[in-house]
Amino acid sequence: MSFSSRVKEELSRQLSSARHCKIAEIAAIISLCGKIMISEHDHFCIKIQTENVAVARKYFTLLKKTFNISTDVSIRRTSYQKNITYVIVIKKHEDAIRVLQATRILDVHGEIGENLSLVGNLVIQQSCCRRAFIRGAFLASGSISDPEKFYHFEIVCAARPKAEQLKNIIATFGLDAKIVVRKKYYVVYIKEGSQIVDILNVMEAPVSLMELENIRILKEMRNSVNRQVNCETANINKTVSAAVKQIEDITYIKDTIGFEGLPENLEQMARLRLLRPDATLKELGEALEPPVGKSGVNHRLRKLSTLAEELREKSMGREHEEDNYGQKNNNN
Repeated sequence: MSFSSRVKEELSRQLSSARHCKIAEIAAIISLCGKIMISEHDHFCIKIQTENVAVARKYFTLLKKTFNISTDVSIRRTSYQKNITYVIVIKKHEDAIRVLQATRILDVHGEIGENLSLVGNLVIQQSCCRRAFIRGAFLASGSISDPEKFYHFEIVCAARPKAEQLKNIIATFGLDAKIVVRKKYYVVYIKEGSQIVDILNVMEAPVSLMELENIRILKEMRNSVNRQVNCETANINKTVSAAVKQIEDITYIKDTIGFEGLPENLEQMARLRLLRPDATLKELGEALEPPVGKSGVNHRLRKLSTLAEELREKSMGREHEEDNYGQKNNNN
């Protein structure tokens, strides 16, 4: 079972005790995955469908406990589809009208809100009802990615008014949802891990919240360890490269002019570096007589490096003069 399915399974068992919260959740469900059919005789019928059996059970339970109405439940599966679709239908006109009026999808004049959006905010005035509405919206057309891979929470809406309405409801909890158009749908989404944790809390899914938090903590620890290892590796590489260059310079000095003409502190430093090529600056400083700090060791090694560069330049200058002299003799 995917993480998204586990979240829906948990939310399907979350049943509000207050009737107004149940109505808010039903309003979201009808708004996002419901269909209202009106016959030529103005007979209303509500059809709600889902591919998740736990969600279908939640719809049925909500309608039964809130309005005490009977609904028809059917299972559909076409020959070319692998998924099963569960369809809950409110056939009685009087029952359908009661539900639509209670959820404020149908106003007092018998008009349906644009794209099944709520025509008023009475259903979601209280914080608990807004939580229930978001929960119902997610059950109806939401999904959440596997947090082991990446963070992404979304609820798909068929029209912009629904998406804007949902985004504004989510914003009342201090969460910054965005809207993106995907094909002909409007997707309300959240990509930041901490905000997805917050919206799971809003929807009252504590088990899924803890699972996500544990994954986030482990991922952050792994990332922190990786950063530290990368940093230490870079420092080691830098230290090794510097040591190799120092040894090359000191060897060049030894092969050209020797150590005898060097000041005592530089001679001591040069011989020690050749003797201990893997030692750190601190270890080199501690091995000197008298001991020297890291900055002192670094200063002496830089002097040796400068001397080596000067010797190389002089050598190149002599070679250049010899080449010019040889060329003149050839010309003569």
